[in-house]
Amino acid sequence: MNDVNPLFKNLPDSLPISPLAVLILITVLVGASMSFYTIPAESEGIVLRFGEYIEKVPSGLHAKLPFGVDSVITVPTQRQQKLEFGFATAGFTNPDQISDEPALEKSMVTGDLNSALVEWIVQYRITDPEKYLFVVRDPGVTLRDISEAVMREVVGDRTVDEIITIGRQEIEETVLARARLLAERYQLGVSINQVQLKNVNPPEPVQPSFNEVNRAQQDRENVINLANGEYNKAVPRARGEADQKVRAAEGYRFKRINEAEGDVTAFNQVLEQYLKAPEVTRTRIYLETMGEVLPQASQQIIVDDTVQQILPMLPFPGQAAGVVK
Repeated sequence: MNDVNPLFKNLPDSLPISPLAVLILITVLVGASMSFYTIPAESEGIVLRFGEYIEKVPSGLHAKLPFGVDSVITVPTQRQQKLEFGFATAGFTNPDQISDEPALEKSMVTGDLNSALVEWIVQYRITDPEKYLFVVRDPGVTLRDISEAVMREVVGDRTVDEIITIGRQEIEETVLARARLLAERYQLGVSINQVQLKNVNPPEPVQPSFNEVNRAQQDRENVINLANGEYNKAVPRARGEADQKVRAAEGYRFKRINEAEGDVTAFNQVLEQYLKAPEVTRTRIYLETMGEVLPQASQQIIVDDTVQQILPMLPFPGQAAGVVK
């Protein structure tokens, strides 16, 4: 203690700190910690001052008045959210995603007074957080009610066969268009992107009978498709063969016509020469005919009743021997 600086010898052992200074220090530290907040990357922040809307801020670090003067509501505007009807997926984060009574929610009556169990999904995104928070009370519940009401209306206009088989895409498109119209009319501040039917089944007590009917219909369709396949193979082949025969007949017809016209032309030319010189033409025709016939003749034996002996004729070259009387 002897080494203590003489300047500090006259100081008291402890400095007096007033409770007010401590309170002010704590207040400043708490206020500083409450003056900054962070908005996640896929969200936007709605700033309220004493409960009144002030501004909308993007994602990132921001400052606000502490001690409840300013409050911030985080709205996931860039996140694709979904509503599930008739079933529930585990691990959901959206409180409006599932219903408390999914079994009652999916039970519907079709247009032909049959019962069906319809499960579907509505995918949406919050596009206007101001309307989503301040125009309609419980916008998520309202969107669920709109989607269920539209789906029941559309299902009630169709038969159970359409809902289960061929009408699924049309139902999705119709529900999507009507739900978008109602969401815009109620100013929910959301954009409905897709409506997707999941499982559409008849009630459990009649499922075996319904499955038998479906199998019978599928067998019927298969038989029809096989018959159409055979028809599509046989009919074109028969048409091709008929067309081929028709074309062959037309070709033969044109051939015969051309040959006949050629014969007529040749005959007219001969007739014209014959009329000019009958004897000469007759002799020429005779000689030309004999010139065509005699080379094909074999050995000939000519017998004349007035001649006592047989007149032999030598065979023409390249002809086999034969006898003609």
